[in-house]
Amino acid sequence: MPLPGWGNSRGPAMTSQVLGGGATKDPTAVERANLLNMAKLSIKGLIESALSFGRTLDSDYPPLQQFFVVMEHCLKHGLKVRKSFLSSNKTIWGPLELVEKLYPEAEEIGASVRDLPGLKTPLGRARAWLRLALMQKKMADYLRCLIIQRDLLSEFYEYHALMMEEEGAVIVGLLVGLNVIDANLCVKGEDLDSQVGVIDFSMYLKNEDDIGNKERNVQIAAILDQKNYVEELNRQLNSTVISLHSRVDSLEKSNTKLIEELAIAKNNIIKLQEENHQLRSENKLILMKTQQHLEVTKVDVEAELQTYKHSRQGLDEMYNEARRQLRDESQLRQDVENELAVQVSMKHEIELAMKLLEKDIHEKQDTLIGLRQQLEEVKAINIEMYQKLQGSEDSMKEKNEIIARLEEKTNKITVAMRQLEQRLQQAEKAQMEAEDEDKKHLQECQSKSDSLQKQISQKEKQLAQLETDLKIEKEWRQTLQEDLQKEKDALSHLRNETGQLISLKKEFLNLQDENQQLKKIYHEQEQALQELGNKLSESKLKIEDIKEANKALQGLVWLKDKEATHCKLCEKEFSLSKRKVRLAIIESIYLHKLHIPFCHLASTPQ
Repeated sequence: MPLPGWGNSRGPAMTSQVLGGGATKDPTAVERANLLNMAKLSIKGLIESALSFGRTLDSDYPPLQQFFVVMEHCLKHGLKVRKSFLSSNKTIWGPLELVEKLYPEAEEIGASVRDLPGLKTPLGRARAWLRLALMQKKMADYLRCLIIQRDLLSEFYEYHALMMEEEGAVIVGLLVGLNVIDANLCVKGEDLDSQVGVIDFSMYLKNEDDIGNKERNVQIAAILDQKNYVEELNRQLNSTVISLHSRVDSLEKSNTKLIEELAIAKNNIIKLQEENHQLRSENKLILMKTQQHLEVTKVDVEAELQTYKHSRQGLDEMYNEARRQLRDESQLRQDVENELAVQVSMKHEIELAMKLLEKDIHEKQDTLIGLRQQLEEVKAINIEMYQKLQGSEDSMKEKNEIIARLEEKTNKITVAMRQLEQRLQQAEKAQMEAEDEDKKHLQECQSKSDSLQKQISQKEKQLAQLETDLKIEKEWRQTLQEDLQKEKDALSHLRNETGQLISLKKEFLNLQDENQQLKKIYHEQEQALQELGNKLSESKLKIEDIKEANKALQGLVWLKDKEATHCKLCEKEFSLSKRKVRLAIIESIYLHKLHIPFCHLASTPQ
């Protein structure tokens, strides 16, 4: 957007007239030079007026408004028109959005501008962005990042644009001086979309009347600043007094709450101590019961060990007798086999019967070998019982179930024995039919085999009883181990509870220490409040003295140096040195009463 009256690509005649003739110059270069000069004037005027103003700048400050208008014209110079199907756009919001990618700290400004509810156009967002960048004092840094990246700017600007040439770098260097200014701009309330950016040249044209009016305005502003400063001090002191009163009330409330919490904590500690005593008494009772139970179980275990030793001795004796009988029977068997071998030549049928008998005897030998293995297993189980026995009582129900299972096993064994007897009877019948002559010999063999079968059945019954006894003892041991584990768990639970009680005592001691510290802080704050009250009373008296001095000075006016020739009070000759001395004396008295540094005031009272 070209400046009004400055000319553009369509009207190069205006630019030549502004520069005093010469149509050979490039109109775009003339526009850049005009914008650069205007930017220099606006930045210089803004800095000088802001320093003389001596306060933070608002959005209504005219030099600040003109500065934003000039910056908008500088950024719009040489913008490319982006055409679409419906319309064409030419805004400065596009290149300003690039700053977020190039400078990470600018992401906050971009996000805050997008979140503003009143902005609807890209131009309004760009204006808000410029105001926020000025308040952050980083406008020069952001625009410097843009100027360095000319490849990216070429998408938005023509090659002859101000931002693409040296004039842009010069303007960015001038913007560094704006970091001296403090601005407080309200972006939410302003209508930035519909503002018209027109430069007011009258602000930069100076007259003698304007200079005199400015001096008067500066003097009036200085007096008003002093008055406002005193009022603000009074307001701040009142606000500090109110805040101190509120703090005192809050501290009193917190103190009462802490006292209540301490009382509750004491009650809880008393209850916990009572519970601790009860738990200790219960723990002692449990320990006594467990000791008694352990003594009883030890006595039972010793008695069972003695009985087991006696039963083992009897089993060993039975085992030795069974071995002897087996040896005798083996010898008898060898004799019978010899006799049968002599009679094989007589009758083939007798041989067949003997073979059947031999098969039965082999089966019996296999059963004897199995019995020996079972006896060895019983020995190994007995050794394990010596290592793991820990006695206690167990329930009768489990014993009854085990006995029922064992009875089922014995029934199965009896069925098997009956089957073996049936086989023997069949073999005997076959021998009776085959051999009429050798009946006596066969009867003797049958009687011997019957005796052996009876002995084997007795031994099997004894083994079954031993297995049942061993299983019962294993179950006793398991129940005893479970009881001991339960007792150990109860002891560990009691130890944990005692540890918790110790931690609660430590917390109570810490709370007592914190309460004492809070009391000390409360007393110190009360003393500080008393001292602040005394200081406030003194400051109020001093403020009243200052008001009286201001009332006395309201009717008086300082004359100009040219008009003042004699003093009105003493009628002595007047000079600039005397006036400076008197000004210094008045300033020292005035500032001594206020107790503030002279640098905080905009100017001295006149």
